Amino acid sequence: METLSENRSFGGTQGVYRHHSAATGTEMTFAVFVPEHAAGAKLPVLFYLSGLTCTHANVMEKGEYRRACAEHGIILVAPDTSPRGDDVPDDEAYDFGKGAGFYVDATQAPWAANFQMRSYIEKELPALIADAFPVDMGRQGIFGHSMGGHGALTISLRNPGRFRSTSAFAPIVSPMQCPWGEKALTGYLGADRAAWREYDACALIEDGARLPDLLVDQGRADNFLDEQLKTHLLDAACRKAEIPATIRMQEGYDHSYYFISSFMGDHVAWHAERLKG
Repeated sequence: METLSENRSFGGTQGVYRHHSAATGTEMTFAVFVPEHAAGAKLPVLFYLSGLTCTHANVMEKGEYRRACAEHGIILVAPDTSPRGDDVPDDEAYDFGKGAGFYVDATQAPWAANFQMRSYIEKELPALIADAFPVDMGRQGIFGHSMGGHGALTISLRNPGRFRSTSAFAPIVSPMQCPWGEKALTGYLGADRAAWREYDACALIEDGARLPDLLVDQGRADNFLDEQLKTHLLDAACRKAEIPATIRMQEGYDHSYYFISSFMGDHVAWHAERLKG
């Protein structure tokens, strides 16, 4: 693992690191904030998954999480959204290819060779974090925004008991039922919609997956709400499955990091309560 930068912030260290990924076959860059802590202490860890077009830098520079993480003693890890490099296949559109990995393990050419983001996030990155940072892997939480909210929801639903807490900002709740998701899942996984279900939060819940509870914030002024995000589908799925879900529709807020940063402190505190002890 190569250290690209480390900066003092709120008493802790904000770092950016790079390593060669066996899952993607590329160099992968990620950010980690480690708050000030006693020598030998192991801290809970919160994974943040970003949305379309983003890298680790978006939340690191605009997410405003460090004060809250320092206050609650939580390490935050922010990976990239896809493999990158000159030899990695790409698409001209912003919603497919580089920056748009959708946290799936692709099965279709040419994407399958590198776009193994599910394996990277679920297996490789956590093992690296556990080895290199003072984390208590028995106290993990996960959250994300938009495409990353989709990633956080589906990863947590597929791994029962692994994450003590799960939340999301403006998540894509059902990729099987929106243009972004249909394009990505067709391209990465092929036309068999049955293979898509493990990457759709609403379908996973319908198929029996459960979370102990859930926090979601969604802006009412989000221009992607009706066509792409469809928060009401997650609300309905949670109600039917009797999953305790706090889904807050925030008046006047859009899809941007102005929205995310406004409620970041709430989410970190919510995770902290569940990651205690």
